[in-house]
Amino acid sequence: MRKLIVLLACAAILTVASFWAATSHMIWAPAVPVAIVVFAIAQMGVHLVFFLHITTGPDNTNNVLALVFGLLVVFLVFVGSIWIMRHLNGNMMPMPQLMEMQR
Repeated sequence: MRKLIVLLACAAILTVASFWAATSHMIWAPAVPVAIVVFAIAQMGVHLVFFLHITTGPDNTNNVLALVFGLLVVFLVFVGSIWIMRHLNGNMMPMPQLMEMQR
């Protein structure tokens, strides 16, 4: 029970630290996104290891493979969406020419 409370406090501290980094002026402005990403990765690590009990042990191989597959799917959807939006933006007609066609 004590371990769960410590881990919950750790997750809460990382959440508060993320909000603090986003609203504070104590961090150099271009470094704020980096700080938020670092806190997010740390919080994901806390959740994965301590709450979901995902480790690299031999008995957790299926859990690790499922996690890696899920990350692959999210990565493919994200990169595919960015790729499609970039090509759509490049192939769009310029706005003055589009407005002329509508008249």
